[in-house]
Amino acid sequence: MPQALSTDILIVGGGIAGLWLNARLRRLGYATLLVEKERLGGGQSVRSQGIIHGGTKYALSGALTGSSEAIADMPRRWREALAGSGELDLRGVRRLSDAHYLWSPGTLAGNLTGFFASKAMRGRVDQVKGSELPPALQDAKFKGKVYRLAELVLDVPSLIARLAELSGDGLLAGERIEPLRENGELVGLAVDGREIRARRVVLSAGQGNAGLLDALGIEQPKQQLRPLHMVLVKAPTLKPLYAHCLGGGTKPRITVTTHPAADGQWVWYLGGDLAEADGVARDEAAQIAFARRELAELLPWVDLSAAEWRTLRVDRAEPAQSGLVRPDNAFLSEQGNLLVGWPTKLALAPDFAERVIAALERAAIHPGSHADMPALPRPAVAAAPWQELFA
Repeated sequence: MPQALSTDILIVGGGIAGLWLNARLRRLGYATLLVEKERLGGGQSVRSQGIIHGGTKYALSGALTGSSEAIADMPRRWREALAGSGELDLRGVRRLSDAHYLWSPGTLAGNLTGFFASKAMRGRVDQVKGSELPPALQDAKFKGKVYRLAELVLDVPSLIARLAELSGDGLLAGERIEPLRENGELVGLAVDGREIRARRVVLSAGQGNAGLLDALGIEQPKQQLRPLHMVLVKAPTLKPLYAHCLGGGTKPRITVTTHPAADGQWVWYLGGDLAEADGVARDEAAQIAFARRELAELLPWVDLSAAEWRTLRVDRAEPAQSGLVRPDNAFLSEQGNLLVGWPTKLALAPDFAERVIAALERAAIHPGSHADMPALPRPAVAAAPWQELFA
C-alpha cells in the first residue's frame, strides 16, 4: 500500500483556481497537496480566452452591476503578480496583450460615446485611434470606435505552467479519489489507495466538483453548467485582435482573442454572444458558417479564403443560481472540514483564494509542521486547444 501522507490543506482540482490557491497557501507557510485526475488546467482553464476582466463588459447595459464591481480590482492584482510584487510571483507568464478593447461598428458608435465618457467609466476606458488601434482594425475600411480597457490578456498555458512550478512538490496525479472518515468526520481523502490526512479539504475541480460531492454524499451546494460553443479560425492573414465587438444588446456580439498555433500562425478564438444560446444549439458546420458571416460583416477587409476552422464546446461550471444566471463573485461553501468552491471566472482566482484563506483564519487553522513530501506521480500540464486542434 502506498505511504500515508499528512498535510495542512488538501486541494482537489488543478485548474487555475486550485493552482493559485495552492501557491498562495504555500507562500503563507501551509503544507499543501493538490490532486488532479487529468492534466493541470485541462478543464475550463486551458479553454479560457485568458482575459483578466475588470468588469466593463458587464456594464454594457449602461450601469455598473454587481458583476462589474466585484471583479473591478482583479486586473490590478494580476498585474502586480505578473510584476513579481503581488500575492504571487508570476514573472515569466506570457502576456498576449497589455489591454483588451471594446470595438463598436459604425452603426453603434454614436450610442456609446456618452456612456464611456461617464463618471462611472472614468479610469476604466480610453478611446484610441490611428496607430493605437489593434493591428487587425488598422484598415481604411474600419469606421467604428475603439475603447481601450484597463484589462489584460494572458497566455493561459504559460500561466498554468508557472503556477505548477510554484506548487513545488505539492502536486499529485490521482485517478481514484474516495473520502477518508473517522467517527463520521472527514479527515482527508484516499487517492489511488493512499491515505492523505488533512486539516481541511478544498474542492476546486470545476465540473468535477459534482462527482466529488456525490461521492462524499453531499447534496449542497449544487452545480450548474452554462455551455459555450466557441469557434477557432487560423489563417496566415490574421493580425492580433483582443476585443469585444459590441452588438445592440448587453452582451458582446463576439469576443476575439488571438493565440499562437504550433506553426507560428495566429488563431482567433471567438466567444461572446456568438458562442452562447443560439451558438450552443448549432452543430459544428452551422456554427462555423455563422462565424464566417459575422467576420465577413464586421471585418470585411480580412482575407479568410485560406482559413481553417474548428469549434470547441466548453461547459462553465458554477454554483447553481436561479435561472442559470452568472454568479457575481467567486463562491465558497464551508461544511466542517470540507470547503467547496468555484471561482466562476479565471480572473477571480485571487478572490477564491482569499475566501479560502479567510475561512482558515476563522477556524484558527494555521500552518503546521509536516514531514517533507516523498516523490509523487505528477500530473502533466494540458495543451492549449489552438495547439491541439490545428496540429
